Amino acid sequence: QNEKELQDVVKQQEEKLLQLIDKSGEVMRLKAEVSELKRLLQRAETEAKVLWEEMRGKEHQVDTAYIQERVMLRREV
Repeated sequence: QNEKELQDVVKQQEEKLLQLIDKSGEVMRLKAEVSELKRLLQRAETEAKVLWEEMRGKEHQVDTAYIQERVMLRREV
């Protein structure tokens, strides 16, 4: 009887360990996703900042090639 109880306890512990491993993998995946989202947000903020700087003070004629070049340069920084 004690051996059976011990086997049950070991089995339960193994199941809990597998659940923790699954959760750990999920946490790592979510951290990677958050990191990618932060990078994309920073990129969008950079583009918005460059566009805002270029649009300020300009009425109608906007050089889109120049703006794209500025965005690319700002990304590199």
